[in-house]
Amino acid sequence: QGHLNNLLEAFVTQPDQCLGELPIVTPQEREQLLVDWNQTTSAYPRDASIAALFGEQVELAPDAVAVVFGEESLTYRELDERANRLAMHLVNLGVGPEVVVGLCVERSLEMVVALLGILKAGGAYLPLDPEYPTKRLAFMLEDTGAPVLLIQSWLEERLPAYDGKLVRLDKDWGSIEREAPGQLQGRADGSSLAYVMYTSGSTGTPKGVCVEQRSVVRLVKSTNYLEFGPDEVFLQFAPISFDASTLELWGALLNGGKLAVHQAGPASVDDLGEAIRRHGVTVLWLTGALFNQMVDRDLGALRGVRQLLAGGEALSADHVRRVVADLGEGQRLVNGYGPTEGTTFTCCHVMERGSEVGATVPIGRPIANTRVYVLDEQLQPAPVGVPGELYIGGDGLAREYLHQ
Repeated sequence: QGHLNNLLEAFVTQPDQCLGELPIVTPQEREQLLVDWNQTTSAYPRDASIAALFGEQVELAPDAVAVVFGEESLTYRELDERANRLAMHLVNLGVGPEVVVGLCVERSLEMVVALLGILKAGGAYLPLDPEYPTKRLAFMLEDTGAPVLLIQSWLEERLPAYDGKLVRLDKDWGSIEREAPGQLQGRADGSSLAYVMYTSGSTGTPKGVCVEQRSVVRLVKSTNYLEFGPDEVFLQFAPISFDASTLELWGALLNGGKLAVHQAGPASVDDLGEAIRRHGVTVLWLTGALFNQMVDRDLGALRGVRQLLAGGEALSADHVRRVVADLGEGQRLVNGYGPTEGTTFTCCHVMERGSEVGATVPIGRPIANTRVYVLDEQLQPAPVGVPGELYIGGDGLAREYLHQ
């Protein structure tokens, strides 16, 4: 009734307007859509850099285990010292704020040291999947103009021709280790570039999504869809060229948790289940397809995971029902939605034991410090229940597409 009244009033007061441009949403509904449902602001360290927040965790618990890979591990102090030495080496090579540094490595301790070292130097990382075609890697390096590239030496033959400065994290570590391990203070802040991650290019040329450090911090600090802290064990399983890795890496390391890095190379469902049990994983992110496989083949492995996230595609309601029915006290299943341009998650739907699951699984509501709007073709709020396009705002929104 309210929508019809609005439309009739608009006919009289705006007779020259096109029908599709006439307002239909009532003032009360507009307030609800734009304001009430987007009150997500919460206090978090929005001006702090990732490196500075990691440094706080080093001071809090220097001897706590930060990262595990196979039989190797590093404490927060050891990871900090290694990353500081690499950062000094990178600074001497000209790396600083807004400088993009390529990183082509397999999952390993070196990968974590390299990511942190780049950020400590003030730079931004460009993840290069060694499984990508050489042509794609060449495009990304040329498009960013990355002046420095960090690699593991055995991957060098997979790389395209490169004219910049090459740092081999294994063979060159002797010279890197001779760098003074002092702290590099204030080389970046919340507005500095954290990484450039490329879209798939399925609709044309891949685009470099430029994500600021603030966007990453908003994902893992003082938020409302997960509980973060020193008791959590994150499995680092996603390729670093996929933005789910942002949650895994910094969700652990900026909150004093443990990061268990999965073995390099492809992994089966059995491998994944074994890793979850061996490391005592408490926080796990899975793609929708892998989530379905785990539920079908090894639901037991998921029972120890306190916080299970799935997404990247529409989730199977049947599989979600099975997990929700199996959840214990204090456990949660989260359907996480968000494009790369929204820094991993934009909306989340949190489910606990007893949660009702309908024919489809909702993407939920905007997470902290994020705004979403469903708008029509005229960029006006669509009424509740009326389809439209989803628009995203807030601190998770990427800065830009590189050069666009």
